[in-house]
Amino acid sequence: MEVVVAKSAGFCFGVKRAVDAVYEQLETGKTIHTYGPIVHNEEVVKALEERGVKVIGDEEELRGMERGTIIIRAHGVPRKTYELIHERGLECIDATCPFVSHIHRLINGDSAKGRHIIIIGNEQHPEVIGIKGWSSGPVSVIETKEQAEQFSTKKNEKLFIVSQTTFNYKKFQDLVEIFRKKGYDIIVANTICNATEERQKEAVELAAKADVMIVIGGTHSSNTRKLYELCKSECENTYYIQTLDDLQLDLPNSVELVGITAGASTPNKIIEEVQNYVRINF
Repeated sequence: MEVVVAKSAGFCFGVKRAVDAVYEQLETGKTIHTYGPIVHNEEVVKALEERGVKVIGDEEELRGMERGTIIIRAHGVPRKTYELIHERGLECIDATCPFVSHIHRLINGDSAKGRHIIIIGNEQHPEVIGIKGWSSGPVSVIETKEQAEQFSTKKNEKLFIVSQTTFNYKKFQDLVEIFRKKGYDIIVANTICNATEERQKEAVELAAKADVMIVIGGTHSSNTRKLYELCKSECENTYYIQTLDDLQLDLPNSVELVGITAGASTPNKIIEEVQNYVRINF
């Protein structure tokens, strides 16, 4: 039996940058807080908490702080959160993924020009909440075909469309096409991270060949959930796990290829543990 790990599995650039920023600050001996979990992986967050890192849950909690260092999560935050941190006189370390910061700048600029901002993504996801917070005008979040078809505004309104960085590329294209057919004056910025596109493409190709697929990532990870859905569509025997402890495999002798991929916030250590377990035990 062969075990193949996707080359793109594990930490992406933005996640590694954010996690490294926390560990660098820990070396200073300061009291470190992150605004929200630094990344969407419970094991990473737990390891940092064991080192003394505290997670700030919301702006109300932030208002109660008188001193300390705040590290902005990889997903980014609304503009008003930065303003509040500075008002409180707190030290701010910005670990927002540069690709997300780029979207903030786009939104800030085009909303100031009077364009209605359309964000393709999950309205409840912290990245999308952060992006919304950089618009100075009307903003709508669209995730489904039905929402896109139901969207309506003045015919002469100009739209600026961006995407959550981890959104499915094909689905993004399909939703944009719906807006095009409505006849609005639109500008489209494909802000899906290249690493996300590559990770999804590689996962689909591997799942199409595999007898069994294992997708590793946090339960709250949007990009891992999308990987699971894509793999499941190609390989019925697809498992979604967070750590090796979650893996319940009973492989028949007919299995020839097990594929493994992982979300952008999954540490290599966990991927290697799963890979070694499957190789040794099956």
